[in-house]
Amino acid sequence: MNNIVERINQLKKEKNAVILAHYYQRPEIQDIADYIGDSLELSRIAQKSEADIIVFCGVRFMAETAKILNPTKKVLHPNPESGCPMADMATVEGVKKLKEQHPDAVVVSYINTNADVKTVSDIIVTSRNAVKVVKSLDANKIIFVPDQFLGSYVAKQVPEKEFILWKGFCPPHFNLSKDTLLALKKQYPDAKIAVHPECNTDTVEIADFVGSTTQIIEYATTCEADTVIIGTEVGIHHYLKKKNPNKTYVFPQAADYCGSVHCCDMKKNTLDKVLEVLEKETNEVILDEDTIQKARVPLEKMLAIV
Repeated sequence: MNNIVERINQLKKEKNAVILAHYYQRPEIQDIADYIGDSLELSRIAQKSEADIIVFCGVRFMAETAKILNPTKKVLHPNPESGCPMADMATVEGVKKLKEQHPDAVVVSYINTNADVKTVSDIIVTSRNAVKVVKSLDANKIIFVPDQFLGSYVAKQVPEKEFILWKGFCPPHFNLSKDTLLALKKQYPDAKIAVHPECNTDTVEIADFVGSTTQIIEYATTCEADTVIIGTEVGIHHYLKKKNPNKTYVFPQAADYCGSVHCCDMKKNTLDKVLEVLEKETNEVILDEDTIQKARVPLEKMLAIV
């Protein structure tokens, strides 16, 4: 593995490349990354970078977002098969149909959507800023795409607005039950529970803290509790231990990953694949100019607010 890492680092210098990795990536991917973060944070970092090549270690919609915000740079995705089931649940045709049924509504799309859905969205949100963005909108009716659970969470924070929720969900977060977390709470009675708003509503309601991946990291590493039960993808354990090794971070675990929050798609990126795309410059993210321009508009509307 050392030889692979050395070769990757050599190619980064030769080709003026930057490697971006989401918090849910494999530990060895995080270790060779120049920057680690959530999808939007990484895309914004890419905008400020002087690199010619961006290697985005995440799922497909993240690499697409990096290309939308950095159209003149070459964006490489180590494994194009690394997609997002929730993003794939939303369709352009479905969003257009909802818009026809509710012409007075604003289409608010979670950043976890594919590029084509972004082109028919009015504004994009992240799990960190969704409440703030929705509150800022003039519209009283919101079509929220694609995560029904993040949408439901936002709706509770913004009760003055009406929400039409797309029935999408993140399978790993959805499968994390409140009973699983309560069982861990019995084992660690002094622990705090921190979960992602993509979790199902029953699970969210028992948490001490609800927030985006970045917010969970901030909370878990700085709160007074010595032990924190984490209700999001297990990949962040590596980052948590680096940021504050003095705390105990407990994740739901099972031999077959049932009951745990484990994203198989996030783990499809490997060091071998990172090396391959750097050597051959393959798996480039290609979006036509019209898609880039239309998808960029709702992203920039969000960035103007936050």
